[in-house]
Amino acid sequence: MKKVDIVIVGGSAAGIPAAITARRHYQDKTICLIRKEERVLIPCGIPYIFGTVGSPDKNLIPDGVLEKNDIELLVAEVLSLDKENKILKTSGEDVQYDRLVLACGSEPVAPPIPGLDMDGVFPVVKDVNYLSSIQESLKDAKDVVIIGGGFIGIEFADEIKKSGVQNVTIVEIAPHCLSLAYDDEFCIEMENHLISRGINIMSGAKVVSIAGEGTVDTVVLEGGKSIPADVVILGIGAKANSDLARQAELELSADGAVAVDRNMKTSDDSIFACGDCATKVSFFNGRPSALKLASIATFEARIAGANLFGIKRESVGTVGVWSTAVGDLAMGTAGLTEAMARQAGYDIVASTVDSSNRHPGGMPGARGTKTKLLFERSSGVIIGGQVMGDVAVGEVINTLSACIQKKMTAEDLVMFQTGTHPALTASPIVYPMVNAAELAIAQMK
Repeated sequence: MKKVDIVIVGGSAAGIPAAITARRHYQDKTICLIRKEERVLIPCGIPYIFGTVGSPDKNLIPDGVLEKNDIELLVAEVLSLDKENKILKTSGEDVQYDRLVLACGSEPVAPPIPGLDMDGVFPVVKDVNYLSSIQESLKDAKDVVIIGGGFIGIEFADEIKKSGVQNVTIVEIAPHCLSLAYDDEFCIEMENHLISRGINIMSGAKVVSIAGEGTVDTVVLEGGKSIPADVVILGIGAKANSDLARQAELELSADGAVAVDRNMKTSDDSIFACGDCATKVSFFNGRPSALKLASIATFEARIAGANLFGIKRESVGTVGVWSTAVGDLAMGTAGLTEAMARQAGYDIVASTVDSSNRHPGGMPGARGTKTKLLFERSSGVIIGGQVMGDVAVGEVINTLSACIQKKMTAEDLVMFQTGTHPALTASPIVYPMVNAAELAIAQMK
């Protein structure tokens, strides 16, 4: 039996940073990362395998980062966890630990739709060989239907269309694609952009069955409409992979995730959990959060890895920061959307600014951007932001996330000192974040 000070189960967005953080904080400890996959995919890059990148082999997390940090890698499946004796039974050798981090990730949700077991129907599983089999199926496909219009759905749709498939259709039960992530004006802009790129959008539509003789040939919608389909991709969501924790009788939350405190500690003082398998609470109200993002996983991993032999870090809760891009259109959200804020009961002030990302507007690379900020009316504290424009959106939204985490007010943003340049940013005279804050202050008076 192998004896190791720190064991991490899982080798993706949570497992690797948990191991690296543990090494940085506990240099005298032995560390072993156990994963069942020979090769690990970059989670957010999976849709781009089917168009831009071209192959699962070009979307891998290199193992060199583990070797560089003196972290042992054991490729094996963990079969059981004996928390009393601190032993993991694996398909390879058994491992005894002093501290354990569960970073087991998530699994795709399977909705109750008849026909999911047919050939040609694919949930998005994070496995190299499995994704290669989807690629093979797409080679001869004429009609592809994607069920779910969230990030995975729209990105898969555009990449599959880019690969040469003739008809690609997104079916979304909500009134708009991305409606859980953006306010309507942003969703509509992205839908129009997708349509301009040849994607069919069927929003407000419910799938009732998948039909065919062993192999899918039709997706049937409520009301009787049918869509031809050679391949169906399920992009509906994910659930926590908590099988190991359940078997070990660790405490689980109502939705089946591994229950953790703000230090990422489970109901067993020697076991921590982070990433998609672990519970989350909102930064804004402390209530449970269903968000599952690689960026959240790495944030939690840096807490878990640091706290293994003494509490050093604490989670402030999940802010929720994300972005997506289709072609040259990018969109990002930090914190709450207007719909989320109103549903949570906030009395808000919302302000929107349309501007150019360069100055003057004739500069190369100039394009229109939309910035929407949300403030809590009585305090003036920023609680959310959405940005739409070019690739710079990814970093702009991260800046807004920092403002939200520091609970900056509209007045703080107005006094924000920016660095600007004609070829790189909007004009300092009409800087979007500052102008949106000024507009919000006017509404608060």
